Amino acid sequence: MSLWKKTEKPEHSPEKTTGKQAEKPAPHVDKAVATGKTRPLITGVSPCAAIPGGEILIRGMGLAEDGVRPQVRFGDQPGTLLLTASNRLIVRVPGDVVSRNLTVETGNGLSASASVVVGRTIAENLHPVSNPALDAQGNIYATFSGTRGQKVTTSVFKIDLNRVMQPFLNEVMNATALAFDREGSLYVSSRMEGSIYKVAPNGHRSTFAQGMGVATGIAFDRDENLYVGDRTGTIFKISPDRQIFVFATVEPSVSAYHMAFGPAGDLFVTGPTTSSFDHVMRVTPAGEVTPYFRGLGRPQGLAFDIEGNLYVTASLAGRRGVIRITPDAKAELVVSGYDLVGLAFGLQGSLILATNDSLVDLPLGVEGLPLVR
Repeated sequence: MSLWKKTEKPEHSPEKTTGKQAEKPAPHVDKAVATGKTRPLITGVSPCAAIPGGEILIRGMGLAEDGVRPQVRFGDQPGTLLLTASNRLIVRVPGDVVSRNLTVETGNGLSASASVVVGRTIAENLHPVSNPALDAQGNIYATFSGTRGQKVTTSVFKIDLNRVMQPFLNEVMNATALAFDREGSLYVSSRMEGSIYKVAPNGHRSTFAQGMGVATGIAFDRDENLYVGDRTGTIFKISPDRQIFVFATVEPSVSAYHMAFGPAGDLFVTGPTTSSFDHVMRVTPAGEVTPYFRGLGRPQGLAFDIEGNLYVTASLAGRRGVIRITPDAKAELVVSGYDLVGLAFGLQGSLILATNDSLVDLPLGVEGLPLVR
């Protein structure tokens, strides 16, 4: 369309236009149109959620030009490109991302934005080795576990609703796994001592059970029996009156057991080994152990959502993060991130992720299955 407006010439004009025609403003020509190229087009992003340092795969068309490196931004924060091709990019997520808009820019223009959710670090200088735990009010608890035999000043920290971290429990050697009962008491396993401690909301500690071997993962069933995983392969069952039974025997783990109960009352167990093709195991209420899913690399913390999907911190086909396994055993990477050891569902659909030194709050929009019902 022309940018100038023609005006009518008076009927009796004293002057005539001679020589050159009056110059007209040149219409704007899009660079991409002029070169016969189009702006980059994003057709897919996988996964659509990540923590800082995670890797996002972008698929599309015109994502890169020959010899020209594209720019990928999360809002106004640039990501680090790890792979560049015209139809796909792999980008590392930067820290301090607040926007959910991901864009790709090349010499031909800027793409439309795609939605990506990035978690926010809420606590640092920790050492979790399993899932964090949440009380009924939404306060988060995480360990500073330390290396085997290391004595630390604070064993468990509490992160309140204002995201203020403060010491909660002291002098438990190698605090490992955490779980709450219905009354709001926190249970803590010690892999060094083979003990389970019961901690009241005011921080008062008492010994709940001893002689649990290398005690790692713990979980409550619907009847408030407490299950404890011994790294050598035994899963103990402790009744509310503290009677101890051998519930099941599984393959020994080089690291720890992580446990969660599914919606039907089965116990699900991960125990990372040196294999890149580890199992998630299912244990029936009768103690029968069967493989549930095979093909994860170093699976650790796990939790269920209300739809019965299982979320596991692990790697799948070489990509690390949180893997979602549907009830019919279909697996996909839903959160990208490294150094993840545990997870727990928080308030309002958030996912609290534990790395080996921090906690990250990711607004995934998924409601978790209550741990004690």
